[in-house]
Amino acid sequence: MDPIYRALIVCTNHTDYPTKTHKTGLWLSEATHFYDELADRNLPYDIASQKGGPISIDEKSVDRRDTTDEKWYNNPIFRSKLENSLKLDDIDPADYQIIYFTGGHGTMWDFPNNQSIQRITQYMYENGGMVAAVGHGVSALLNITLSDGSLLVKNRQITGFSNTEEKLVRLDGEVPFLLEDALRQKNALYSKSLIPFLPYIEVDERLVTGQNPLSARKVGRKVLEEMYEK
Repeated sequence: MDPIYRALIVCTNHTDYPTKTHKTGLWLSEATHFYDELADRNLPYDIASQKGGPISIDEKSVDRRDTTDEKWYNNPIFRSKLENSLKLDDIDPADYQIIYFTGGHGTMWDFPNNQSIQRITQYMYENGGMVAAVGHGVSALLNITLSDGSLLVKNRQITGFSNTEEKLVRLDGEVPFLLEDALRQKNALYSKSLIPFLPYIEVDERLVTGQNPLSARKVGRKVLEEMYEK
């Protein structure tokens, strides 16, 4: 019988851009498409954030034609977890075997220096867990150090939202830094799709990253493959 793994899906609480009037937040499909893969195996999961409580969703990410978004956003259990997220400070990493960082531009403010993210991820990675992230959520990995003092991302095959994509959505002047540049500065082996916004993932042992929203499903699929088929 397959083991039962538990997943922790981490979302941003940050909603404001420096100058734009519209709000950022979770890019919805980066949560729903990933979870849709886990749901096929009935994996238990929790949703967490820095502050806990309701997760704000980037209004630009709510696509009425996306059947997966519709399915899970209207699912009472999933919706309740989104509206009552756990506080990262209260999380015991020993309870989980998978951690997944969703994106949305807000993550660029509240993920990189969050000490609970660093504590939880270090523990899980060093105890055989899977670490996954997509889009701007990859910013969570920038400052995670392992017990030996080395950076998790150093010399690892990694992707994440690209400079080109940031410029195309015209938010390169709003974010505190460009994710691709920051990953390269940390000596991550960054790569990306030749064509912006197409699904693209990188896998390096128990680290799975996706470039953009369309990569979230592939990240979920790969995480399960690595957990169950190795």
